[in-house]
Amino acid sequence: MIGRLLAGFINFFVGIAEVFLGLRVVLRLFGANDSNGFVQWVYESSSVLLDPFRGIFPTRELASGSVIDFSALFAMVVYGLLGMLLIYLVAALTPSEPVTTKKR
Repeated sequence: MIGRLLAGFINFFVGIAEVFLGLRVVLRLFGANDSNGFVQWVYESSSVLLDPFRGIFPTRELASGSVIDFSALFAMVVYGLLGMLLIYLVAALTPSEPVTTKKR
């Protein structure tokens, strides 16, 4: 029971991180207007998630204003793998529930 709850929390928070970073990648790829309120909010919200990975890879400009953010893509991979690792650890460290059979 507790293992499922912990796995659910891990999935939720990793999912939120993936959504914010994914939005950031898509908005930068399509050259979204930085002065738009929603775009600013996504960039500010995902900035904290991206800080440990900032500067690892260069950003590549495709066309005027269109950018591939390899650091954000790498961050998505790392957060996904970290989430999977945490879920496996939770599954290994929490006792499994006994299987019950129903009598008819």
